[in-house]
Amino acid sequence: MKPEKSTILIVDDIPTNIQVIGNLLRINGYDIAFTDNGKDAIEMAQNNNYDLILLDIMMPVMDGYEVCKTLKNIQGTKSIPIIFLTAKSDPASLVKGFDLGAVDFVTKPFKTPELLARVQTHITLKKTTEELQATNAMKDKLMSIIAHDLRGPVGNFGSALTMLIENLDTFNQQMLCETMNELNVSASRVFELLENLLAWARSQNNEIEFQPVTFNICNVITNNIELLENSASQKQISFIRNFPKNIEISADINMINTVLRNLLTNAIKYSNAGGKIEIKVQDKNHKALISVRDFGVGIDKNNLENIFSPNRYYSTYGTSNEKGTGLGLKLCKDFVTRNRGEIFVESRPGHGSIFSFTLPKLITDV
Repeated sequence: MKPEKSTILIVDDIPTNIQVIGNLLRINGYDIAFTDNGKDAIEMAQNNNYDLILLDIMMPVMDGYEVCKTLKNIQGTKSIPIIFLTAKSDPASLVKGFDLGAVDFVTKPFKTPELLARVQTHITLKKTTEELQATNAMKDKLMSIIAHDLRGPVGNFGSALTMLIENLDTFNQQMLCETMNELNVSASRVFELLENLLAWARSQNNEIEFQPVTFNICNVITNNIELLENSASQKQISFIRNFPKNIEISADINMINTVLRNLLTNAIKYSNAGGKIEIKVQDKNHKALISVRDFGVGIDKNNLENIFSPNRYYSTYGTSNEKGTGLGLKLCKDFVTRNRGEIFVESRPGHGSIFSFTLPKLITDV
């Protein structure tokens, strides 16, 4: 997929200037919009997502200074970098422009290398700033979700311990078992959350080295099922295994273990007591297609869009009041993509969900 082109709005009342600058920028890979007056420039900037505005100062009716001032006072346009195109180079004009919010000046007649360098610099700065803002917003939201979700199991853990300590002499065997089971559930939820958080943080910082090896995906799935059978048995959930004995793939086994563990854990979490979970592996055009299907609560159409989005979070309670952050699915998306695969979901409220992902296959021996 080609990277999206940057779009630049040229505002100049001299058509020749627009033509010369527009042709130069198009040749160098930019998309161009243009107008010859300030009023239209403001309207166009409000209705389009421009990466940069090249703005002439000397224009009739509304000059560039007034246009710049107006754009910087509008929420939707104030972050667009503005470079003034001007024959003025006196210090007072430059200071006035910077005070109004311009990021740079290019003096007419301009030099091509200078114009291109300034344009690219400020577009790069804008996009870097937007990426940092999005990352910080995502992290803030993530930390808020984690703090909220940790409070529940940690609080339950503390309350159960306090009750156990204060009433140990009066507990019978059944009460003791119930309390210990509650402690175990709380500890497991905290461990799951922290494990996903650590993996996510390492992944975001590119600290997880990609180490592909050849292995039998069916054996790895079986190992993960066995690891989670105790959790499933607590809700009387059974696993249906629908896969051949051997499909060899090339992938990072630690990442794939994380993907499978998260998908199976979610399937248990959102299945009704006494339900079933089907795990299927299919040979699809030189790829292994792995699917984890539950028949539980399902996901509505609106929330499906947020499942794998890096900047949005979908989280809801499980059928036994289990709580999660949705962070595990971000990891699944990241790890599957790094292993040259794709991940997707099908779901209907009340009918369950099917989470599927592909991995490159080497050998099939059914």
